[in-house]
Amino acid sequence: MISRWTVVVDRDDLTKTEVLHDELSPELGDCEILLRVSHVGLTANNVTYGVVGDRIGYWNFFPANAPGKGVIPLWGFADVVDSTLDAVPAGTRVYGYLPMSSHLVVRARLTSSGFVDTVDHRVELPAVYNSYLTATDPSSEDLQVLYRPLFMTSFLLADQLTDNDFYGARTVVISSASSKTAFGTAQCLRSQGVRVVGLTSPRNVEFTSGLGLYDAVLPYDASVDVEPSVYLDFSGSADVRSGLHDRLGSSLVKDISIGLTQQKASADPRSQFFFAPDQLRKRTTDWGPEGFAERFGTAWSAFTAQAGNWVAIAHHNGPDELVEVWQAVLAGKTNPDTADVITF
Repeated sequence: MISRWTVVVDRDDLTKTEVLHDELSPELGDCEILLRVSHVGLTANNVTYGVVGDRIGYWNFFPANAPGKGVIPLWGFADVVDSTLDAVPAGTRVYGYLPMSSHLVVRARLTSSGFVDTVDHRVELPAVYNSYLTATDPSSEDLQVLYRPLFMTSFLLADQLTDNDFYGARTVVISSASSKTAFGTAQCLRSQGVRVVGLTSPRNVEFTSGLGLYDAVLPYDASVDVEPSVYLDFSGSADVRSGLHDRLGSSLVKDISIGLTQQKASADPRSQFFFAPDQLRKRTTDWGPEGFAERFGTAWSAFTAQAGNWVAIAHHNGPDELVEVWQAVLAGKTNPDTADVITF
């Protein structure tokens, strides 16, 4: 038997965590692969998975098998420990969607770039989260676990705006502007003909301005110019949203909710929730898989050429330190100029 640990959270109170231990059978079924999770990134994006876990289905990827509990998904790397597929032998390094757990068994269907997990409870879930890449670059693993899933959201969000001609807006206002997905979006919007304004807490204004990605960086209590604007809400703050609506009135032509660092799913009918897989499906149809991969690859290369200079990486180890980082992210105690990578 193989010993496994899993960090579970209370689905009604994400601050309540527990490390569970169980054992996996070493016997694998047809097309099954046993993965040993190696290391992952943990950011405010993972908080969103928990906040909208029921609404979007994030709790269904890695069932906790404990009443009222859930497993937060993470992005990272894992190693194949055992496999029934010759094309994915033991020792293969894979990148993809992983649980807060030391091990994961997947039922693999091979693809040109790796495999897809076809286990029953994941079949109806968005395909982008079920795909695993086997061709990975070991020299940039920290950047990939931290930024690649976030930047995919940034790329698709910016693309949706350009695809809709910014809904007639001349300015894009972005809250939680110091967050990685937010400033990734700002990077994608550069040279697109719109003014990009970042809103952040006073303590993060200097860092966010130093990124050089925004045309203006303002504290939350500052006034923004009244002109046709799109609001990209990465914070989930009802007060910030209401203030913008009061200030801009009909000039606020679109309100889009992405991140939920305030840990509350917006029930405001003025806000539209952005779900990245929808735009991914659209662009895969428009451009074809290869066309999408080429466009994303170009944008990703441009981003990573700079990202390593923006944020220092803090390394952690094991389930206890994973829980510590999770609690810090939940409490908003992490600094924008550092990012957390956890080795399992």
